[in-house]
Amino acid sequence: MDSLVKKEKKILFPKIIPNWISGKEKLSSTGKTYKKLSPHSGEEISSLTRSTKMDVDNCISDLVENKNIWSNTPPVERGHILHKICNLLEDNQEKMAQIVHLETGKSLNDALGETKGAISLGRFFAGEGQRLYGRTTTSGQKDKYAMTVRQPCGVAGLIIAANTPIANVAWKVFPALICGNSCILKAPEDTPAVAWYFAKIAFEAGLPESCFSVVQGLGEECGGAIVENRNVDVLSFTGSTAVGRQISIKAAERLAKLSLELGGKNPLVVCDDADIENAVNWVNLSAFSNAGQRCAAGSRIIIFESIYEEFKSQLIERTTKLSVGPNNGDDLGPVINEKQLHSIISSIELAASQGAKIISGGFRLDDEDHKNGFYLSPTIIENIPTNAEISNKELFGPVAQLYKVKNYEEALKLANDSNYGLTACIHTKSFDRAYHFTQTIHSGVAVVNAGTYGSEPHMPFGGTGDSGNGSREPGTEALDVYTELKDIYFNVDQSKL
Repeated sequence: MDSLVKKEKKILFPKIIPNWISGKEKLSSTGKTYKKLSPHSGEEISSLTRSTKMDVDNCISDLVENKNIWSNTPPVERGHILHKICNLLEDNQEKMAQIVHLETGKSLNDALGETKGAISLGRFFAGEGQRLYGRTTTSGQKDKYAMTVRQPCGVAGLIIAANTPIANVAWKVFPALICGNSCILKAPEDTPAVAWYFAKIAFEAGLPESCFSVVQGLGEECGGAIVENRNVDVLSFTGSTAVGRQISIKAAERLAKLSLELGGKNPLVVCDDADIENAVNWVNLSAFSNAGQRCAAGSRIIIFESIYEEFKSQLIERTTKLSVGPNNGDDLGPVINEKQLHSIISSIELAASQGAKIISGGFRLDDEDHKNGFYLSPTIIENIPTNAEISNKELFGPVAQLYKVKNYEEALKLANDSNYGLTACIHTKSFDRAYHFTQTIHSGVAVVNAGTYGSEPHMPFGGTGDSGNGSREPGTEALDVYTELKDIYFNVDQSKL
């Protein structure tokens, strides 16, 4: 992959990744940049422009000045334009996947799958241009008629994470645009070229240059300026709970509309009647695919004691066979940056000092193929106190934590013993257990006999507690985030008919 980076980086994206403002590529007013390193090799593969508050404010002023151009475009026509974006993205999906591959270190196959998922989501929301329903209803008064309509919020501030970069772009940009909002997208520092290339495709497909901008930069400097700007009417953030809290405080000061999709510490329960082979497969995927960098990753594996040793043995056997690297034959790649790698290792070491047992992995890979990258060996930990930090902290890495329970009642109690409530899964052959679990687990998503991730584009995603503020994206529920409902009454004077 190193040679691929050297060969392809000039072809795939600029040496310095610029902003897109009013359809033009622009660098920061200060000229400052920030290095983007390959998660695989540790080498610099690009630099991103380091936008300032002034850059962001000027960008938002342009969006405000021209926002009526897009909001006055009929929703059906908006949908046609979004379909054209999807078509052009599909035509260039291999190139987009290459960029995702280089910036994240995940395999090209995984990057291509992610890109196809982004296209599917875009097509769903493009279709919503024909279905931005309000409703008509009755009135309690004679000769009075009531209805509601959806109208754009105005300017949408979109801040995304780097774990699934093109999927995250699509997740926010498509619903915000179909609703008629002008958008400013803050690209992640770790995947700047993905957002840059998406904007390039969008403008080539006919999206008005005045309604969509991408700004590059650091979170506090660039993202913070978006959050604080009073001309941003709706904010949508995907990322850590800690940052989500900070954004929530800032947004509350100006009563901004806010959607938060935050972290998870997601339970996956394996009952004594489960298909163990299937459960092991899904635990492996939930905990380790995408190097565990999913808010929906399965990190708390709760297992009935009667099958615990058998399950653990099969899981260890499967995990030790995982191939780690950036190639299509590999099962998982590196974590996104070195800071994240050190944070995960520190949490593992702390857990070990508190009595937890590391039964597989737990260390940085330092062999010839991995030593320069940000690779963590797939890790399994057991004997963890439920009050230990690692039991309650999202690691965002390839770490599975095993917990032994006596029965279903104890499993459900432990699964719900968390400040997070994003996703959850149960493996069982019992309809009664499955139904009861899906109804009583404290989560926004509940799954039976599969993984903790995998929500579909037309379905709502979000969580409770530390996992979000109650909003749901994507699905048609995202329309509630990016539109305002207007209540309209017609009063008819029959004497003038």
